[in-house]
Amino acid sequence: MFYNRRFYKSGFLFMPKKMGFGAVLAIVFGSQIGSGIFVLPATLAPFGMYGVWGWGIAGAGAILLAFVFAELCSRFPKTGGPHVYVRHVFGRTAAFFTGWTYWLVSWTSTSVVIIAAVVGLSPFFPADLPSFFYLIFETVFLLVIAAINCRSVNLAGRVESFLALLKLIPFVIVPAILFCNFNSGNIAIAPQYSDFSFVKLVVIVTAESFWGFIGVECATAPAGAVENPSKTIPRAIIIGTCGVALVYFFNNLAVMGVIPENILAESKSPYADAVNTVLGKNLSMVISAVTFIIMAGTANAWTLASAQTSLGLAQNGLLPAFFAKKNKESAPYVSVLISTLGMIPILVLSQNHSLSEQINSIIGFSVEVFLMVYAVCCAAFIKINAGERKIAKTFLGITAFVFCIIMIANSSLQSVITAFALAAAGVFMTPFIKRKTSER
Repeated sequence: MFYNRRFYKSGFLFMPKKMGFGAVLAIVFGSQIGSGIFVLPATLAPFGMYGVWGWGIAGAGAILLAFVFAELCSRFPKTGGPHVYVRHVFGRTAAFFTGWTYWLVSWTSTSVVIIAAVVGLSPFFPADLPSFFYLIFETVFLLVIAAINCRSVNLAGRVESFLALLKLIPFVIVPAILFCNFNSGNIAIAPQYSDFSFVKLVVIVTAESFWGFIGVECATAPAGAVENPSKTIPRAIIIGTCGVALVYFFNNLAVMGVIPENILAESKSPYADAVNTVLGKNLSMVISAVTFIIMAGTANAWTLASAQTSLGLAQNGLLPAFFAKKNKESAPYVSVLISTLGMIPILVLSQNHSLSEQINSIIGFSVEVFLMVYAVCCAAFIKINAGERKIAKTFLGITAFVFCIIMIANSSLQSVITAFALAAAGVFMTPFIKRKTSER
């Protein structure tokens, strides 16, 4: 038997080094900081200071959920993410539908990130470039992300650490520059919202802002590939989510303070416009490169989480066994390839302009699905701690659960129906799953 810091080897058993705190922290940052930081300042601009408070309240809700997932992961540090906790509390059926829904929406949402990443590079492309070439770039980018995750979980973690460092640098430097030109007079509520009640405005802006925190649970999925997951993952989730909340809050406030509300609300690239306003209009290439790096980090984090989710489902007999196949470096390459193949049709369909406009609806129902999963996990958290008569933790879980329900209730009926339909689609898998389980 031989042991060192890098490998453990005994007979024919070979285990590569697992991810440490830095890699898990990078996944927390990478899964949450994505397109939201670029587009939400324009969405929230008409709400004035309520838009700024929305980030604060949404961040507080995300931190509550971070504590919930940190506690659940500490109790059940197993690969798979949300369905693991639901299985221990509510049984196999609830676990299957939770895991199935979470897995399906994770790679569906990743396809939108892939599209946004390539579109962000448009300043580098000729203006008349046919959409077919965008499809080629998107497919190549997707395959590169898939290849990294098929190679090794540790490699995917190292890549995420590098990308997270690159993306945090501009989000510290840029707001510091923007605050030098800050004008509080630019932050004003638009006339159409001036008659709204305080509570209604707070709920609206919080729901809009929470889009940026989707992925708070992402780092729990690869628990089996993390060193000392019961301690490493909870610390990374809590510290990382607090950091994400600060990044969002200060960057959003800086952008809103540089561009007047009526102009910012009409901006298609508010972050880039704010930088151009202060530093001149010659930085579009730089902003495009930063956007691509951020999207790449998000796509990598979600590809990793999606593969680990289906791996965990297969290991628990809730998906066919071939999802659990891994290479010698413990990468679930079959799960990665299946989710990659599922994304390619979405990329193809998005080339049709009428269908590409539906990307926003994909994002809308995706948020609802994630909130549904979060609510179920909060219910599991409440049941565990109520049974153990831990009053403080039970109250924390109830608060997080109510937060999720309020966010869902504020959504469009179409998004909620689509989210439930996505979950219900798992019914067609249950006969096959039960048969495979009984055979085992």
